[in-house]
Amino acid sequence: MRRRFLNVIAAVAALTLILAACGGGDDDGGDGAAAGAGGKTPKIGVILPDTKSSARWENNDKPLLEQAFKAAGVEYDIQNAQGDKTQFQTIADQMITGGANVLMIVNLDSGTGKAVLDKAKSQGVATIDYDRLTLNGGAQYYVSFDNVAVGTLQGEGLAKCLEAKGKSNANIVYLNGSPTDNNATLFKQGYDGVLSKMSQYKKVDDQSVPDWDNQQAGTIFEQMYTKADGKIDGVLAANDGLGNAAIAILKKNNANGDVPVTGQDATVQGLQNILNGDQCMTVYKAIKKEADAAAALAVGLAKGEQGSAPDTVKDPESGADVPSVLLEPQAITIDNVNDVVADGYVTKEELCTGEFAAKCTEAGVE
Repeated sequence: MRRRFLNVIAAVAALTLILAACGGGDDDGGDGAAAGAGGKTPKIGVILPDTKSSARWENNDKPLLEQAFKAAGVEYDIQNAQGDKTQFQTIADQMITGGANVLMIVNLDSGTGKAVLDKAKSQGVATIDYDRLTLNGGAQYYVSFDNVAVGTLQGEGLAKCLEAKGKSNANIVYLNGSPTDNNATLFKQGYDGVLSKMSQYKKVDDQSVPDWDNQQAGTIFEQMYTKADGKIDGVLAANDGLGNAAIAILKKNNANGDVPVTGQDATVQGLQNILNGDQCMTVYKAIKKEADAAAALAVGLAKGEQGSAPDTVKDPESGADVPSVLLEPQAITIDNVNDVVADGYVTKEELCTGEFAAKCTEAGVE
């Protein structure tokens, strides 16, 4: 894992040199940009999925991508489909018509994503899958984290939390991500690969949450809890939003803090739940590294240059090997919450508000 991580860093550094060599740094992202492939002015279109499933898309990915594109001196257009598949396709059409010669997408599902990628390729537009692989989509590059490793950290984290609670035998449930998101499949592959091998744990329920919808997650978990007559000892929640939905139901039943809950994304809410003792762990993905790697590839493509990617991912539907940049995730518990702050992903001011000020001090948040 360390060797691959170093390879990724080397690749990103090389791609960053491409940026430096290829163009101006006008803050408006457009004036004086070098001609791209086919003599077109370099222009990058990015479609983010929503604001409902995670706060990261608007709070982290968008500003980081903007910063990278501005630094490279290319035109760009970043829009959010707000969970609407029709709008997703409409945005893509507008970006292609508007002169984008690179399209980077975070798909809402593989069907919609493939339609958009096919349209882009038919118009000579380069394509990148960002964060989520579009199955059978044929994107030229895929930039994400090692999502099986994310799930593995979640499974290991839940096991450690149950052990810390002294629960040698435990009923556990899975609150999985969206069934249309290939990442959710990979996460589950990782955590089930850990927990299914532990005979002391009995999986008493296993359900996916459509569209990563936190409200639906609360309803689903409440049904799980009722069905199990409250005899749930651990919750493998696929991200912080789903975890928070489960925690809300546990609070209603005075069981929060007693039942370990996992998460992912290291959101402010998730980290505060960890500080409170209601969530036992999350997974931090250094979004800046992901955004920088994707932006480097996109800028190179926009200017008619092919980048390099240190990894490949096999598309389970097409069987194709997709050139990829896969970054390494990090497990976060109460012992290393400060790592997320030190990395600049969240600020101490937003995390340590009100009642959390003392808890941040106790946890060593600086």
